[in-house]
Amino acid sequence: MSIDEFNLVYNAISFAIAAFGASTVFFLMQRSQVSPAYKTALTLSGLVCLITTYHYLRIFESFNSAYVLKDGLVIQSGMQFNNAYRYVDWLLTVPLLLLEFVLVLRLPHTETYKKGLGLTLASAIMVLLGYPGETLTIGFAKIIWWILAMIPFSYILYEMIKGVGASIKTQPLVVQPLFKKTRLLIILSWSFYPLVYILPLFGLSTFVSVQVGFTVVDIVAKSVFGILIYIIAQRKSEIGA
Repeated sequence: MSIDEFNLVYNAISFAIAAFGASTVFFLMQRSQVSPAYKTALTLSGLVCLITTYHYLRIFESFNSAYVLKDGLVIQSGMQFNNAYRYVDWLLTVPLLLLEFVLVLRLPHTETYKKGLGLTLASAIMVLLGYPGETLTIGFAKIIWWILAMIPFSYILYEMIKGVGASIKTQPLVVQPLFKKTRLLIILSWSFYPLVYILPLFGLSTFVSVQVGFTVVDIVAKSVFGILIYIIAQRKSEIGA
């Protein structure tokens, strides 16, 4: 790893800590700007960013322990970089992200429960199946775990396109475009993760590109996503929907 690559990862993680910390404060403070029906969704946005702030602090600590600057060179200290922090974070935050999206739809209770339970369980299973493959840098076993994780991921995509798509049509016209943009953000940003997961097997990614890539997409999938959720909640609150 070159000094420039070291600085790139260092600065990306540092920026993410600041972004998620600021997002936590923003979402929790904006609860007062939406009607009671949407306060839970804003609370979940803040909780997601709070959890992620903590785990990025741990990632930052692990990175600084694994790689050190000495005599103008980046050397490995002998400590292993702990990528498990990302998976623990995703196990907690990915189900919450889907749940806040379902909650801001404000569907009938039965439908909210059905969609929320199905999507959160699928996302948790997806993350759990992805982690064993992450520990296998090469080999057929990694592909097997990737395929297994893609099963619940495919279910989530199907639900976001078909199931949630039908629910979006029942929303007030003023927020339907926002819901479609938010759904598209989920689909595009989440599709990046399985791609980065499998590319190392073909020699098409490096430690630096993976860490920076995951960091950028995490910011988009959590902070930017949360902002869209807040705008939707505010618009619906204004019209009493």
